[in-house]
Amino acid sequence: MKTRDPLNSFLQMLSVERNASKRTLEAYGQDLQDLQVFAGRPLMGLNEADIAAFFENLSERGMASSTLQRKRSAVRQFYRFCVLEGGLEVDPSRKIPAAKMAKTLPKILSRQEVDALIVAAEAKDAHQAIRLQCLIEIAYASGMRISEIVSLRLDSVQKDPAFLIIRGKGGVERLVPLNPSARAAIKDYLDIRPLFLGARDKANPYLFASRGADGYLTRRRVGQLLDEAAIEAGIDPARVSPHVLRHAFATHLLEGGADLRVVQTLLGHADISTTQVYTHVAGERLRAVVEAHHPLSRRKVPS
Repeated sequence: MKTRDPLNSFLQMLSVERNASKRTLEAYGQDLQDLQVFAGRPLMGLNEADIAAFFENLSERGMASSTLQRKRSAVRQFYRFCVLEGGLEVDPSRKIPAAKMAKTLPKILSRQEVDALIVAAEAKDAHQAIRLQCLIEIAYASGMRISEIVSLRLDSVQKDPAFLIIRGKGGVERLVPLNPSARAAIKDYLDIRPLFLGARDKANPYLFASRGADGYLTRRRVGQLLDEAAIEAGIDPARVSPHVLRHAFATHLLEGGADLRVVQTLLGHADISTTQVYTHVAGERLRAVVEAHHPLSRRKVPS
């Protein structure tokens, strides 16, 4: 590898060849810098023992398995890249095992709880309420990721579309639906959207415009607003997040009989195994309903 900065070269490759998101690039860059700081030597001078010690240290600190998995992925991809580019003859990360991911089911809300969340949004002042209700309606109607929602452009919704074209992870485009309720919420919000703009922000191109650095609401701010609505609705805020609304969208579709492949397409999952987790959630919920309400479930079994 001829470059003096293999880390920067690696990140450029991820950006250009794999269309990695800004968030992924920042996370991978930080992960590899953490490894270098821990070892006290440049990344290109590390060996298997250095890398093993790094991950052993992370495990001892009780780091979440999902974070460990990402860090392993960053390290392994970096060193494979270095070998392919001729900067190293041997990959020092080749014997690092993959992290064992805990099998956890996603948190979801019932249909009644989603409705309660929308109603609770009305507790905010009039303009804030209309914006938050619009956010919730779009999330629940479309299953979009929160990053996709907050970065929606104004011109994508001005003609009252029944579907949106979204560019998701990896730059892959997909169609997502907007039901009548979400479309009505968007219309209401568009009427008051100018109130969220400053005098110099009239040309802001985003639906959920903000005066922040990105020009649109941050995911963190949306999370805070949902926490406030959850408290007002009497729901534990720990059970509510922007991503939970995406989970609710998928689970409620499957409970209603939607085909798994359709849900996979709507969510933008590359691998159907990622979508299949919702079949377990829906199955557990349906089983609980049957056990609670079916007359045969309440009969006593003779001893």
